Amino acid sequence: MKNFRTYQYAKVLYKKSKTVKLKYYIKDQLLRASSSVCLNLVEGSARNGTKDRLRFFNIAFASLREVQSIIDIENIEQLERDADVVAAHIYKLVHYDTDNS
Repeated sequence: MKNFRTYQYAKVLYKKSKTVKLKYYIKDQLLRASSSVCLNLVEGSARNGTKDRLRFFNIAFASLREVQSIIDIENIEQLERDADVVAAHIYKLVHYDTDNS
């Protein structure tokens, strides 16, 4: 996993999310969504078929959008850039696989 850059960026986002001060229910949702990004990236990367891999990468992207929504609603500026970086990387993963299948 050390060479999987997108996962590494997602892991940083998750760790930074843990330090944010929010109401319990919002923080819980933020942590569940950001961990979902990491877990689905890893699971997708382990899949052999393009279609199966894309399914997990798309789930990771949807979870990231949830994270970005919480960041927007709660105005968590310190996570915006990290979330945008992860979004760009996942977008590339999805579109690279789609374009080359």
